[in-house]
Amino acid sequence: MPVNALYRDDFYLSTCEAVVTAVHEDGGIELDQTCFYATSGGQPGDTGFLERADGSKIALGQTRHGATKDIVIHVPLEGETQPGLGEKLVLHVDWPRRYKLMRMHTACHLLSVVCSYPITGAAVGEDESRVDFDMTETIDKDGVTEKLMELVRQNHPVYLQWITDEELVANPGIVKSKNVRPPIGLGRVSLVCIGENSAIDSQPCGGTHVSETQEVGQIHIAKIEKKGKENRRFRIRFGAPGDEA
Repeated sequence: MPVNALYRDDFYLSTCEAVVTAVHEDGGIELDQTCFYATSGGQPGDTGFLERADGSKIALGQTRHGATKDIVIHVPLEGETQPGLGEKLVLHVDWPRRYKLMRMHTACHLLSVVCSYPITGAAVGEDESRVDFDMTETIDKDGVTEKLMELVRQNHPVYLQWITDEELVANPGIVKSKNVRPPIGLGRVSLVCIGENSAIDSQPCGGTHVSETQEVGQIHIAKIEKKGKENRRFRIRFGAPGDEA
């Protein structure tokens, strides 16, 4: 059944209460509401645990969507117990992991500002992310890192605006990705905006982000790989260039 996805309105919410609405044969758990982000748009789903009334915990290995985007399934690790239908639980997101993914996802958006080419693919990771661009030019990774860090240090606000599915269809130019379908189908679409009045960037995205660019912290372009005649893969990592800690 459709879930109240609390993370859509508060990326920093890491715990909440919920009631079990369904338990699948494969162990997947549906809840009436959740603060867990489900895998989508290149960002991994949250992990963490569900706390029962007696204090015992059900560890979750992944969070994914069901048949539609308004269904979120919480998948326990193998061997974990199952809750009962109607049981009340307290949800706990693995916050350090989520926050790293938020920082990385925002970093990927900043990269799309520095490199204003069509995006052909992306994957957000805890320690390294990648963004693929439709481009043929040779570009200096240290120069890109310098421009990225300038945007980080300027500490631009990052926030959401909402438009309807129809507005998105009428304005295809705001979609930067060539191959990934924007997050439509729920009646409204979230735009992740960077800078006052979206001065730096605005693009459809259903992922989680930090609230200001300085939270991204020190990042750098570790490598730029040629993945075809017109495709370049940029790998982003935390830390300063040469720092693999």
